[in-house]
Amino acid sequence: MDEHPSRDEDAHDLAACDHPACGRAEGREGCGAASRAGLVDRAERMARERGLQFTALRRRTLEVVAGEGRPLGAYDIAERLSAPGKRVAAVSVYRALDFLTENGLVHRIASRNAFVPCEHGHGGGESAVFLICRRCGTVDETVSAEIERSLDHTLARAGFKPASRIVEIEGECGACQGRGAPAGPPEAPAQ
Repeated sequence: MDEHPSRDEDAHDLAACDHPACGRAEGREGCGAASRAGLVDRAERMARERGLQFTALRRRTLEVVAGEGRPLGAYDIAERLSAPGKRVAAVSVYRALDFLTENGLVHRIASRNAFVPCEHGHGGGESAVFLICRRCGTVDETVSAEIERSLDHTLARAGFKPASRIVEIEGECGACQGRGAPAGPPEAPAQ
C-alpha cells in the first residue's frame, strides 16, 4: 500500500495533492519528491548555519526516512542503506537518527520505536502532535494551539520543564473510517 507521508493540516494546501491515499478532498502539499528535496535542503542549510556536519550517512538516512512515507525503525533504515557486501550497522543509523532528531529533521514515534520526517520547522517549545492510525499505520503530524495552551498550563502547574513536547494519539484515520473497517493492528505494508 502506498502510504502517505506526514501531513500538517494547518500548514498545507489541502487541495493540492494527487497522492492516491489522499483523494482530492484531503490532499496535502507535503507529498512527493519535492517535499523530500526541500527537507534535505533545509537540513543542509541548518547544518551550515549551525556549523554542524551533515555527513553522507546522515543525508542518506534522512532521504530514506523522508522517502518511505511510513514510520521506519533503525533496522529497517539500515537494511535500506546497505548494499550487497556492504552492511550499514544499526548503531551508525541510530547515531544519524540522534543527529536528525536533535535538529528537528525527524521525529521518533515512541509507541512504534520508529521515525518519521518533520517536513516543517517547529518553533522553540512547540509541541508535535502525531495522529497514528491503528489500521493502516499512517502517521500524521500536526500542531494544535489548544493542546499547546493546555500543555503549557499543565506543565506550569506541575513546575515541570519538558525535554520534548510530543503527543501521540492512536485511533483511526478518516480514510479508514470511510472504508468502514474496525480499528485494529496496522496492515503490513506492501513490499
